[in-house]
Amino acid sequence: MAAAQHLISVHPEELKFRFELEKLSCCDLKVTNNTEHHVLFKVKTTSPKKYFVRPNISMMHPWDSCVIRVTLQAQREYPLNMQCKDKFLLLSTVVPPNTSVDALPEDTFNKEVGNTLQECKLRVVYVIPHSARANFEDVDANSWSCSHP
Repeated sequence: MAAAQHLISVHPEELKFRFELEKLSCCDLKVTNNTEHHVLFKVKTTSPKKYFVRPNISMMHPWDSCVIRVTLQAQREYPLNMQCKDKFLLLSTVVPPNTSVDALPEDTFNKEVGNTLQECKLRVVYVIPHSARANFEDVDANSWSCSHP
């Protein structure tokens, strides 16, 4: 489907984080309004305590773009097999030009009340820096030997 058929386009299409223990990691998303209308977006995640998203809600002018910074909070342990099941959802909808983000109705992003929303789903990928790879492989090998006595 061509990007022009969507209210917004998002680049990149997945969130990649350099995963290092006890360190924050950031990923920037460029969101572009592909229309002549004002578009409101909101970012949701399956793991809200793990990530800090700014802005997590904002209005974009016609043909404008903005950058969303997603920060993975410092983690204390490696995920199993470095697999991440976290996902993000970017909801967008057309709004009148004078819309205030601070005065939005609570049901603005609720499909059930008849609002027209577009969804953009993003998955999360962890990338291990080369310097941390040996540490992860040691931890991973030890976890396998511990789980199979």
